[in-house]
Amino acid sequence: MGTTTNLNLLQAFDALLQPARFKDYGPNGLQVEGKTQVRRIVSGVTASRSLIEAAIAAQADAIFVHHGLFWRGQDGCVTGWLKQRLALLLAHDINLFAYHLPLDAHPQLGNNAQLGVQLGLTAGTFFGEQGLGCLGGRTDGGSFAAACNLAQHIEKTLRRPVVQVGPAGKAIKNIAWCSGGAQGYFEAAIAAGADAFITGEISEPQAHLAREMNVVFVACGHHASERYGAPAVASHIAAQFGLDHQFIEIDNPA
Repeated sequence: MGTTTNLNLLQAFDALLQPARFKDYGPNGLQVEGKTQVRRIVSGVTASRSLIEAAIAAQADAIFVHHGLFWRGQDGCVTGWLKQRLALLLAHDINLFAYHLPLDAHPQLGNNAQLGVQLGLTAGTFFGEQGLGCLGGRTDGGSFAAACNLAQHIEKTLRRPVVQVGPAGKAIKNIAWCSGGAQGYFEAAIAAGADAFITGEISEPQAHLAREMNVVFVACGHHASERYGAPAVASHIAAQFGLDHQFIEIDNPA
C-alpha cells in the first residue's frame, strides 16, 4: 500500500476537478484537516455520521464526499449534528475532502458523466447554469418507445422506484439529465430540445410543466443519482498514489 500527504491529495483533487471554475454553495477541497500521511481513502455521497463511523471502522485516513459539512447560509455554530460529526473526524484525525458542483461536472468521472454511463447515455452538448446539464441520447443510438420504458430502465439500473410525469406515450430520443436537486434545470432542458429530463428530485411546478410542455420528467432520487461520481474520482486519485480506496454506500431513500 502506498502513502502520500493530505496536501498532495488536495492538489491532485483540485487539479482534476478545478473548483475555481465554479460558483458553489459551499467550500470545495479539504474541509477538515486530519493526519498528514494518508494510506486509505473512503468515499461516499454525504459526510453523514454513519459514513464517518464506517470510515473509522475501515481505518480510513481520509474521506472523499460530494456533500460535505459546510454550506452557505449556516449560522457558524458548531453544535448538535455538526459538532457530533466534527468530533468524530477530529478524534480520529481523519481528513475530509468535499467537492460539490466540481464533482457533478467532471466530463468523465463526475456524477453526471457516471450517471450517463450507468444508464447507457452519452452527452453531446451541455446546458443550464454553469453548463452542468447534459443533453444526448442512448449510447447505442436507439430510443425509448414510451416514457414507461425509460422509467423502467432507470428503475432497473438504479434499483429504486422513480417518479415519472408527463406524456406517457411519447417516444423519447433526446434525453437531458443532471444529477441531484436539479429540478430547476427543467425549463433549460426543454429549451435545449429534450424529450425527457432525468434528475434526482421533483418539485411541485415541474409536474405541471411536464404535462403542459409535453416533455417527460423523471425523478430518480437525489442520492441514487449521485452515488457514482465520488467513488470514480476517489478511485482514480487513489490509483495515482497507490492508496487503498473503498466506497461505502449509506442507503438513503431521498
